[in-house]
Amino acid sequence: MTMLLLVRHGLTAMTGPVLAGWTPGVPLDERGRAQVTAVAARLAPLPLAAIVTSPLERCAETAGAIAAGHAVEVDTDERFGEVRYGDWTGRPLKELAEEPLWRVVQTHPSAARFPGEDGESLAAAQHRAVTAVRDWNARIAADHGPDAVYAVCSHGDIIKAVVADALGVHLDQFQRIQVDPASITAIRYTETRPFVVRVNDTGGDVTGLVPEPSGDDTGGNGLGPGDAVPGGGA
Repeated sequence: MTMLLLVRHGLTAMTGPVLAGWTPGVPLDERGRAQVTAVAARLAPLPLAAIVTSPLERCAETAGAIAAGHAVEVDTDERFGEVRYGDWTGRPLKELAEEPLWRVVQTHPSAARFPGEDGESLAAAQHRAVTAVRDWNARIAADHGPDAVYAVCSHGDIIKAVVADALGVHLDQFQRIQVDPASITAIRYTETRPFVVRVNDTGGDVTGLVPEPSGDDTGGNGLGPGDAVPGGGA
């Protein structure tokens, strides 16, 4: 029952008007630094077993802020890096919205492959990110036990793709999921299925995300750790 906390990086000067992608040298701006300071304070009480980040600077800065409150080193995993947008990288979103591919990205993203020699499909990006999550879940559980909590700092489209997989919905529905800068998304992985606990959480207490020490989060009702509580568990 590993708990994964997906943290989107804070704001940069390019967030919003421009598709930054893998553009090098895109750090957090003043707003983003304030955001990650706040999210780091929120996560400080949690016993994080590991902190993993995309290699891109904005995520590495976010992970570094979180790590300052924990006695763990930051691991980098390229599989959590941004979608490789190819020739779209660095272009204004307003301009990209006029491209025929834009509508495909919005309505049928599983069929979208970004142009250019290094352009990636959204399906491939989801596959690499979900594979990374599964690998890290196994590693964290083996090293720290089944109740461990860890954080991954990544990007909006990557986090949305992981959430879609955890929800069991087709990638074509992932645009319905919102992931704001410096938000926390929590997914609990069990032997039976993932449980999406929180999505796009930008404020409030997070200590309730820590699993019960016994590994049974069902309140002593006799159900297994991967069982859903009838009636929603109220």
